[in-house]
Amino acid sequence: MTTDLREASARMLETARPFPSNFLFGAATAAYQIEGAAHEDGRRDSIWDAFSRVPGAVINADNGDVACDHYHLYRDDVALMKSMGLQTYRFSTSWSRVRPDGGALNPQGVDFYRRLVDELLEAGILPWLTLYHWDLPQALQDKGGWTNRDTADRFTEYALDMHDALGDRVNVWTTLNEPWCSSFLSYTAGLHAPGHYSKSEGMLAAHHLMLGHGQTVRELRGRDASLNLGITLNLTVADPVDATDPADLDAARRIDGQFNRWFLDPIFRGQYPQDIFDEIADDALRAAVLPGDLEVISTPIDTLGVNYYHGELVGGHAPGVPPSAGEAPTERRGDSPFPSSERIFWHDRGLPRTPMNWEVQPEGLTRLLVRVSEEYAVPAGTSVFVTENGAAYDDEPVLEDGIVRVHDVERADFVRLHLGAILDAMDAGVEVGGYFYWSLLDNFEWAWGYEKRFGIVRVDYDSQERSIKDSGREYARIIAARALGEPGNPGA
Repeated sequence: MTTDLREASARMLETARPFPSNFLFGAATAAYQIEGAAHEDGRRDSIWDAFSRVPGAVINADNGDVACDHYHLYRDDVALMKSMGLQTYRFSTSWSRVRPDGGALNPQGVDFYRRLVDELLEAGILPWLTLYHWDLPQALQDKGGWTNRDTADRFTEYALDMHDALGDRVNVWTTLNEPWCSSFLSYTAGLHAPGHYSKSEGMLAAHHLMLGHGQTVRELRGRDASLNLGITLNLTVADPVDATDPADLDAARRIDGQFNRWFLDPIFRGQYPQDIFDEIADDALRAAVLPGDLEVISTPIDTLGVNYYHGELVGGHAPGVPPSAGEAPTERRGDSPFPSSERIFWHDRGLPRTPMNWEVQPEGLTRLLVRVSEEYAVPAGTSVFVTENGAAYDDEPVLEDGIVRVHDVERADFVRLHLGAILDAMDAGVEVGGYFYWSLLDNFEWAWGYEKRFGIVRVDYDSQERSIKDSGREYARIIAARALGEPGNPGA
């Protein structure tokens, strides 16, 4: 963290800033990234199991076979959450564990999530369940995956199975996590599973993901009107290098259209953004969007989850490397994840960057929350939560008095700065319901394998020992105070 940002953080924290009494503090994880037990109790391959076996797809040929062994250590992890004061925990259920190969229900897989939810409730932690965080059963991918409309129906069946099992104990249901990633980054750029390089497949996958979302919301709403139903989108702030340059403005418009509006508009307005649809839609997508689809996709939701890591500064002239490509090793970069990417170039703002090559831009979160609230969520009566926000740094564990410590000052500053950005948005009139740090644990970071650590809790992957980092201690202190004030003593 550079001196200017540290000084900005200190100025922001000169006076304690309280959070509303109903603001929820939590942390998030995903099934494939932490559970392990990849071949136990009836679980079968997901697309990430298969993708991890492709040479060069994941750094060091890492995989999620063991990961954080959360499948066996979940009780310890819930106790850790409780000790940190977390009020809510956002986790995903594994489709490949619950309905292996996309087929019949697996009682052993379902029972794991029953035990996890019971443990959370016993600890006084609100379960926040995400149905899909990218682990599509490989058997369904063999039939076309998300390019196949039938997958949306199979997803709805799986969601209803989960509601049968947990509907009496889980009230908050998120359909999809970051459909931009599971469509364009996965089927167009080849950076995530299944690793395809097709503009057409990416657009088809995006539409069928959204269709599965809408169908699931409708079915769950019909079962229980009291459920809190929503979706989580990764969103960005796309700024032109020069706001007076038509080429720069056009580049920012197209990034915003393909990253943000392509998903927000169907959910809240019942239509794809016309400018982007006219530019990127091919015959396959036009044929795939059937009468009534957008009505289903725009079924009202209760909660919009916003995942934010950084913004984009783009122009129509000078070349650059897109920060979003930081999701995968350079040797795996294929085509752009954006179907319309010609004459779009990324520029540097001169901000600090994390080891993922992502800029640290907290003010972008403030602007994003204001924009999403004013243009989409509030008019629709939808609550807004920040469901992911975090940073990977090159942590160095040290042994002090027999205790493993991680003095991750930059990550602690990152948390404070972004919580401050949320308070700034709330001062501007945005009602934000809560914040989930990504991630609770160091974990399998997709195509980066175990190279990048996002956790506020360190995981020793050999011993599976957990150690709360200084950032985790600082987050716990903020939760206990329910206010953002001067940084605490990291050794406390």
